[in-house]
Amino acid sequence: VKLVESGGGLVQPGGWLRLSCVASGFTFDDYAMSWFRRVPGKDLEFLATSDYRDGRVNYRDSVRGRFTISRDNVKNTVYLQMNSLKPEDTGVYSCAASARSRPTSSSEYSLWGQGTQVTVSS
Repeated sequence: VKLVESGGGLVQPGGWLRLSCVASGFTFDDYAMSWFRRVPGKDLEFLATSDYRDGRVNYRDSVRGRFTISRDNVKNTVYLQMNSLKPEDTGVYSCAASARSRPTSSSEYSLWGQGTQVTVSS
């Protein structure tokens, strides 16, 4: 059972990145897939979620309109397209999977990737 993220890196403010998270070892369709980020000195932040079971998609207010979550259930991959990046978007981005219906807390996610660093700086 594994989640592996990729696509992080250094980008200038206003730029974009596309993160990918490849899942293996579990039935991808049966899980809500979400992206979180960890910023030094702050709590883990929920960013976006996509649940194939009910079609639900939701975003953190500060990223809504800039970030887009999508999933390819054939490739068992979830993506996070991040546009108009800001320095405050810097952090370690992780994908997570939850079998719970409408998870509302990071504690309800049983599977986590190792994370990928995103740095937004000029």
